[in-house]
Amino acid sequence: MKKLYQWSNWKTWLVSLIIFAAFLGFILPNEAAESSRVTGTSESPDSSFFYTPETLFSIAETYGEEGRAYYVRARYTFDIVWPIAYFLFLITTLGILFKSIQRSRWRYVILLPLSGLVFDYLENLSTSLVMSCYPEQLNVIAAIAPVFTAVKWSCIYASFALIPIGIVTYLITRKKSLRSQ
Repeated sequence: MKKLYQWSNWKTWLVSLIIFAAFLGFILPNEAAESSRVTGTSESPDSSFFYTPETLFSIAETYGEEGRAYYVRARYTFDIVWPIAYFLFLITTLGILFKSIQRSRWRYVILLPLSGLVFDYLENLSTSLVMSCYPEQLNVIAAIAPVFTAVKWSCIYASFALIPIGIVTYLITRKKSLRSQ
């Protein structure tokens, strides 16, 4: 955890911001458009907060063979890199903002983006298995995939929600530091 804080600096943050913005502005819209074109729908388990195994099987059916193959390919190409992009942005942002209070319990907030990344990969693995084996129904995997998705989104949303708190904390700590000089 200490390494994550040491790694969080303004230079790393700026690079991560540029990468994150490029994904949001160019790569994600293009990927979403291509996915909709190939699968015939904009529905995806990745974009839902929670879904049922039945919904996952229904999406697999809707995608068709070509759409399922595309979905699996995207999980092991695009969706390997995208989580790294948002992870780097969140980890450096929270690292900079909470660096000054590392001795409190708040120091653990830097682990939220890492948890989001891990659960994103677990989601990708499980949904890809369901898609690649369909029409065979992998009921256990289809049952845990929505849990991975919900935990992923909870960690990501919490990470973004912590940014305003971190900004206030950073400004207060900085003000106190300037007063004591």
